[in-house]
Amino acid sequence: MFGLGGQELLLILFVVLLFFGPQKLPELMRGLGKGMKEFKKAQADLEDEFHKAVEAPEPPKKPLETTAEKSEEKDTVSNK
Repeated sequence: MFGLGGQELLLILFVVLLFFGPQKLPELMRGLGKGMKEFKKAQADLEDEFHKAVEAPEPPKKPLETTAEKSEEKDTVSNK
């Protein structure tokens, strides 16, 4: 988990406990859990939209007219 070992995690939890106290710690962890849940939900939504965009079929393209065809059309219209 982020390249941290068990001792480092215990030290971090101990320091957090010292700063916030035992009364605020459950509230802090609850907020952290809600934030992580929202982040994962947003990430999943973004991935879904990306997959929909990639898998969506492309609309059929009209064949491009060449400049020679356009000039022929102009010539036939101007000759009339």
